[in-house]
Amino acid sequence: MTLSLVNTDAIREATLSREPYDYFLGSGILKEEAIPDLKRDFPDIQKPGYLTVEEVQLKGKFKTLIEELESPEFTEVISQKWGKDMHPYPRLTTIMKRSQPKYGAIHTDGPSKVMTMLVYMNDDWGQDEGGRLRVLYDGEHFEPYAVEVPPVMGTVFGFLRSDKSWHGHRPFAGERKVIQIAWVKDAQELERKKRSNKMAQFFKGIFGR
Repeated sequence: MTLSLVNTDAIREATLSREPYDYFLGSGILKEEAIPDLKRDFPDIQKPGYLTVEEVQLKGKFKTLIEELESPEFTEVISQKWGKDMHPYPRLTTIMKRSQPKYGAIHTDGPSKVMTMLVYMNDDWGQDEGGRLRVLYDGEHFEPYAVEVPPVMGTVFGFLRSDKSWHGHRPFAGERKVIQIAWVKDAQELERKKRSNKMAQFFKGIFGR
């Protein structure tokens, strides 16, 4: 597959850090000429939180973007970045458009995940510190932090999950467009996570939370 929308140099050139855990932070992962079409085709998601790609109507250039991010060619770029073969791990892709104040609690991600990557698609974030993901040193404090991730168009952030991969953001309510791809340990964990996410969305629909 030729990656027509994804700029793989954004991964190759992203700053790679090993402290307080393994992560990279880069910009420009979306090719400039593709951005207008990607904005146009971003799913019109009314529910808050992350939805799996199976739960979202994908179309146009955005559908192509998801296909490229899920491709073996892209996983090879990620493998080279870490010096770790990521191909054996199935991928769970989720999309969020709307955030709620309760989101962003500090966590490490669950042990079923091997790596998580976030691609942000917001035009601007102004001065609001809410919704800005932070690489953290423990599970209790937002400060001090190692780095803060600007959730603006084309920012890419990825990390290897560990028992100290603490991250989170201060509360934010409103539009916060992000694609999340998680490489998980095996197909069984992938299906379990899909079921769990679907159930969570079901209860949000009932209780409006």
